[in-house]
Parts: sequence; structure tokens; C-alpha cells
Amino acid sequence: MSALDRRPAPAGRPPRLKASRLPPGDVLRLGAVGLGARRARVVLSALGIAIGIATMIAVVGLSQSSKSDLMARLDRLGTNLLTVEAGKDAQGQALKLPKSAVAMVERIGPVRHATATGDVDARIRRSDVVPEERTAGVTTQAARTDLLAALNVRVAKGTWLNRANERLPVTVLGSVAARRLGITEPGEKIMMNDEYVVVVGILRPVELVPTLDRVAMVGFPAAERYFGFDGHPSMIFERSPDATVEDVREVLARTVSPGAEGSVKVSRPSDALAAKAATDKGLTTLMLALGAVALLVGGVGVANTMVISVLERRQEIGLRRAIGATRNAIRLQFLTESLLLSALGGAAGALLGTATTFGFALAQGWTAVVPPWSVAVGFAATLLIGVLAGLYPAVRASRLHPTVALNAT
Repeated sequence: MSALDRRPAPAGRPPRLKASRLPPGDVLRLGAVGLGARRARVVLSALGIAIGIATMIAVVGLSQSSKSDLMARLDRLGTNLLTVEAGKDAQGQALKLPKSAVAMVERIGPVRHATATGDVDARIRRSDVVPEERTAGVTTQAARTDLLAALNVRVAKGTWLNRANERLPVTVLGSVAARRLGITEPGEKIMMNDEYVVVVGILRPVELVPTLDRVAMVGFPAAERYFGFDGHPSMIFERSPDATVEDVREVLARTVSPGAEGSVKVSRPSDALAAKAATDKGLTTLMLALGAVALLVGGVGVANTMVISVLERRQEIGLRRAIGATRNAIRLQFLTESLLLSALGGAAGALLGTATTFGFALAQGWTAVVPPWSVAVGFAATLLIGVLAGLYPAVRASRLHPTVALNAT
């Protein structure tokens, strides 16, 4: 509603009239009244906006939570582990690292830990009644007693190889290997070739070197004595201070295999986890795009609601125009309704997205992270959608002629 104010006019002329403007508080109340009259339609329209914003905030939050958890895991596991693995020759045959490879690596100044594992030709069965070809997907490797210290791995049950048992027919199983063989406690026996071997320990998952989860490990001396192991390591693990990792990496290949450094492969296991984060980033981009589509659909729903509102309220618009409301006042009223509708959906979406992030992160054991910028950007996007969605209906409403609008049925 607007009132008319009188201005002083020159003598002989009628006073000039000026339409007064509604204060912001009245504009908001007027917009809220318009929405309150159609609650069911408002809720359904706001739902589209809420779903889009919730999707975008949840995707960003879960991505950041996952990344935070990954960084914490890397800090715990360490990013200074390097591995050296024998390559293959021109015929595709696997090469062997020198028996003295670990000792040579230990001579590199900054190296703190150097250890190794070796491939052992031994078929593993649960018992002698299981056919030899059914190995349960578990392989055998020889391992040095200092392997766990180098990998920052712990034993879940039982004990690790030590100087007292590394020469005996005993084994420590990776977590997956134990599950595949049906071993739940130390003390049980399995078959390696035709030799009974006692399980003395089960490892926790080896996050930096997951291939060890599917392996049964025996001591180097026992592998040579019982299974014909030749003593050549197949993989070397090395740790050095973080500041020297790249320097050690440059000399590691030619230290292990002088003159033929191309025959070995040097890698950094933590790079695989970092690559996983990069993969997750691509998925995050895709999900954000889907959230944007949902937000666009929600904006179309808001625009549709506002257009229908204009058609249903033509008499109201005509009455307001007839008693002095300007076109700008009509435009402002409908733009305010559109903004309030979008803001309602945005607020609901922000709460839903945040709750989803915290719930999923809690279920995964992560620390929930919801960047404040994601909520701010999401809410700003809803306001922009509200302006764009309400602009055409507002202009259309303001162009209605009072006489035509009052005569509408």
C-alpha cells in the first residue's frame, strides 16, 4: 500500500502528488503474507531449492572430511617410505635384487630403516585335505624381523617374527589372508606345500602396502630351509627423514643395482593415497554438477510458483494499483516473495547438508568438516536463484492494468 503526499506548488497550480514508499519491514511482512496463503505450494517449491543446496554442501563437506581423514592417516603412517622392486627383463622375466641390497641401502647416510621381503614358491592350503590348486588367493613371502618397524604396522593378534622363531616353520598372516584361510586365532596350523606351519600372529591392515594383507610371511632362514628360498629380496622398504626423501630417492636405484638402475622400480606408497584424493576430487566435481542441476530445477519450480501466484492474484494486484501502488511497489512485493521462498529453501538445504555431512562422517569414523564458505556460497546461490526466478513474474505483475486486473475472474 502507498499513500500520497502533498508538495508545495506554485500559486495557480494544483499541488503535486508523490507516491510514498513502503519501509523494508512492511515489504517483508507483505511478502511473508503472500507466501503464507499458499503453504503447501511454498513447501514443495522450497524443497527443490533445499535438495540442491543440501547436495552441494554435503558433497563439499564429505570431500573435505575425507581429505582431512586421509591427511591424518598420512601423518600417522608417514610419507617418507620408499620401496624398491625388481623389474623385468626384455623377455618379461622377473629380475632379482642382490642379496646384499638391504645392506647397501643402509649405507646411504640419511636412511633410518631398511628391510625387505622375498617371494617364496610355496602353495598355501588350510589343511592337507584341501586340494593343492586351491590356495585361497594367499601367497607366501619371506620377511625380515624388522619389517613391522619400517612399515609402522602392528600385530592384531599373537606375535611377530623374531630371532627365536624366524628359523622355525611358523608364519604371520596378513589380515585378508587370515580371513580367507578361516584363521581367527594364533596357534592354528596351515599347509605350505607339504609342510605344516603354525600361525603365530595376524597383522592389522597394512595401509601403505596393502599387498601384504594377502600374504603369509615366514622368516628368511625358515624360507631357505623349508621352501627352497634363494635369499634374494623381491621388495625393499626404506625410511629416511622427510627432508631427505627426494635425495634418497634419486640414488636408491643405482645403489641397489649399480650400472643397471633401470632394472628396478622405486616408488613412494603414500603417493597412491594422494592419487586417491585426486580421484575423489573428480567425483566431487561430478556431484557438485548434479547439485547445481537440482538447484536449477528448484529455481524453475520457484519461477513456476510465482507465475501462478501472479495469475491467481490479479484482482489483488489491480486493487493495489487502483489505490495508488506503483509498478515498482508491485515488482518489489513479488521479488520479495521469491527471495523469501528461495531463502527458506536455502536455509533448510544448509541444515540438511550439514546434518548429512556430520552423520556420514560419524558413521565412517571421520572428523566432520563443513567449510563455512560452502554454506555462504550455497546460500548466496539461493538468493541469486530467487532474484532470477522472481524477476519475470514480478515484471509481469507490475504491467497489469488496474482495470483489467480488477475485472479478471
